[in-house]
Amino acid sequence: MNNRSEKMRNLLVPVIAVVFGFILGAIIMWASGYDAIEGYSQMLRTTFLNPQTGALNPKSIGEIFVTAGPLIFTGLGFAVANSAGFFNIGLSGQALCGWVASVWVALSMPDMPKIVVVPVAVIVGALAGALAAAIPGILRAFFGTSEVIVTIMMNYILLYMSTHIVNNVMADGIMSNKGVTKIVGANGSLRTTWMTELTNGSRLNLGIILALIALVVVWFLMKKTTLGFEIRSVGLNPFASEYAGMSSKRTIIISMMISGTLAGLGGVVQGLGTFQNFFVQGSSLSIGFDGMAVSLLGSGSSIGILLAALLFSILKLGGQGMQFAGIPVELVDVVIAAIIFFVGISYVIRLLLSKFPSKKNEVHAATLVNEEPQRQPKGGTR
Repeated sequence: MNNRSEKMRNLLVPVIAVVFGFILGAIIMWASGYDAIEGYSQMLRTTFLNPQTGALNPKSIGEIFVTAGPLIFTGLGFAVANSAGFFNIGLSGQALCGWVASVWVALSMPDMPKIVVVPVAVIVGALAGALAAAIPGILRAFFGTSEVIVTIMMNYILLYMSTHIVNNVMADGIMSNKGVTKIVGANGSLRTTWMTELTNGSRLNLGIILALIALVVVWFLMKKTTLGFEIRSVGLNPFASEYAGMSSKRTIIISMMISGTLAGLGGVVQGLGTFQNFFVQGSSLSIGFDGMAVSLLGSGSSIGILLAALLFSILKLGGQGMQFAGIPVELVDVVIAAIIFFVGISYVIRLLLSKFPSKKNEVHAATLVNEEPQRQPKGGTR
């Protein structure tokens, strides 16, 4: 199989997974007595159109990018860890650290200019996510512990720590109510007047710009730098990497910290951009687990993660409008789960695609068959 055919199949697998996910979702809707076509139509109308005028709705489009921003960060975080050969299931906890830390810093600097507060809050939030990810990274590198188990448990530890910090550690002056902080001031917010006006009052903020920058930076890091090569090498074969002079322990820890940094930035965008405050969470952040699905659907590539994040945003926002067609919004989660399911069994899709060889390969095979009788036997007449 040539490289071009392989790239085409890599592109087709997530597309087919999405299509199959929508089909399975439609079958479930029809089996439950709902009109799937009307449900999907209502989803698209809710996402893109103004319900009163039927025209394109800038506010809804702005909200798509608001939802996509944190998902891009957590998707990139999972992709980096996955390239190093392990699963970072702790994205939710790491994003939560970034959320708490960034809001805490922004509220603690009410009189400082925005050019100081925002960079400091963003950096502190990113470092908080990196620190949370360093713990399972060190345990994996030096003690061989399962990063899956450690990161899952860390999610609960960080969740309850955040509740304790908000209820018992933060100063009373930055609290609004029990378990809820005040709204950050304009000097600590990622929202800007021009982005709000551009999208007719949506919550669109600088977080999406930071996410797009992160897409480029991570692509460059993984494809064009020595560190990225080491991360991918350790993920493929840590023993061969050690033999080649690379430190697999150092690479594991660094890749995990990069993953946590990106997840922490997702929490920063959630805190300073989307909600602009912090409130006690009853469960792990959904952006962590959704980010894993985004990364898997996007095959870990920057372009794929961007498109997958936008798709998930459309599903989540448009799914709320499916209630107008009498369809429970929970069925949107069924569609998302179906897409993830088909991504998870991508090897089946690849197997099916392999049964349909490209036309170019068929022509090449026919040419070889036609040329075979013309070849002279070894040692024959010259």
